[in-house]
Amino acid sequence: VMVWLRRCTHYLFIVVVAVNSTLLTINAGDYIFYTDWAWTSYTVFSISQTLMLIVGATYYLTFTGVPGTATYYALIMTVYTWIAKGAWFSLGYPYDFIVTPVWLPSAMLLDLVYWATKKNKHSLILFGGVLVGMSLPLFNMVNLITVADPLETAFKYPRPTLPPYMTPIEPQVGKFYNSPVALGAGAGAVLACTFAALGCKLNTWTYRWMAA
Repeated sequence: VMVWLRRCTHYLFIVVVAVNSTLLTINAGDYIFYTDWAWTSYTVFSISQTLMLIVGATYYLTFTGVPGTATYYALIMTVYTWIAKGAWFSLGYPYDFIVTPVWLPSAMLLDLVYWATKKNKHSLILFGGVLVGMSLPLFNMVNLITVADPLETAFKYPRPTLPPYMTPIEPQVGKFYNSPVALGAGAGAVLACTFAALGCKLNTWTYRWMAA
């Protein structure tokens, strides 16, 4: 009974984490709208995607103990996103915000680290976290390159006028030290290790709760 109870808890966790990961990253392509703050938004969204991917993928990976499940988790997120974006498309939103599976290659790196270090959890946190954190902003740039022209999109889907307190004052367009990818990768590499550790800890908490 305990085995099945634990498995059901595990599947429930996967669904909850994957759905929330998808919801939190679903608008990660919407920096297209923020024409004044595009690079700032891009960096923030890259970091948020990195963290949501790694916490769920690490949890899934360490729970099963099978290299490859992190990539499978990223695939789940990708498919969920396609479905959700498809629903938005039917309401008149542009569909090409996130259609490129930007999470998959980073998740593959996570799997590779787990496999190469003979399932060493601490190596997974340190090396896997750094690799995912540094790689995802790079892959996310592919997503930015493949979407429709920002100005065309902005005119086609007009925004309401911003209130005065939200209006940017002389924004420095595209000047995040000239590299939003590097900034996102630097911050992501540090934060992703923390979230990878959290993903591992979720397993410990799940088992302790089941054993109580």
